Amino acid sequence: MSKDKMFDGTNFEDLAKDIYENQKLKKTQIDLLIQELHSFIQTAEDALMIAPIIKEYFDVSVKNDEHLVKLASVVQRYVSKSNESKSDDNAFGLSDKEKDELMNTLKTTVNDLQKESDRIDNLQNKNFKGN
Repeated sequence: MSKDKMFDGTNFEDLAKDIYENQKLKKTQIDLLIQELHSFIQTAEDALMIAPIIKEYFDVSVKNDEHLVKLASVVQRYVSKSNESKSDDNAFGLSDKEKDELMNTLKTTVNDLQKESDRIDNLQNKNFKGN
């Protein structure tokens, strides 16, 4: 991977690693929260109250996976383009339009991941304060 800086002193490899590690951490947190919520289920009424919370955690996990797929497609395009045009002087071997598209996709994905992370944190805080 390239060590070229993208923004705020972050290169693509660092960003991909951060996203991957955050996703792994969120998955672990979601798994632990689901196990904890499962222990609270004593009656059918408890299940009706807790099931939507567990569903929300699963939805968040799926969205995190979707973001990783988007990131993988960006990486795949980068690798493909850099292999096609190793002799070009363009950074990453991409045209300016392709660089802009990749950066926009990457920024959108990062923003979506941050929103999901914030939403999970808020949901966790809300659920634990309620207990």
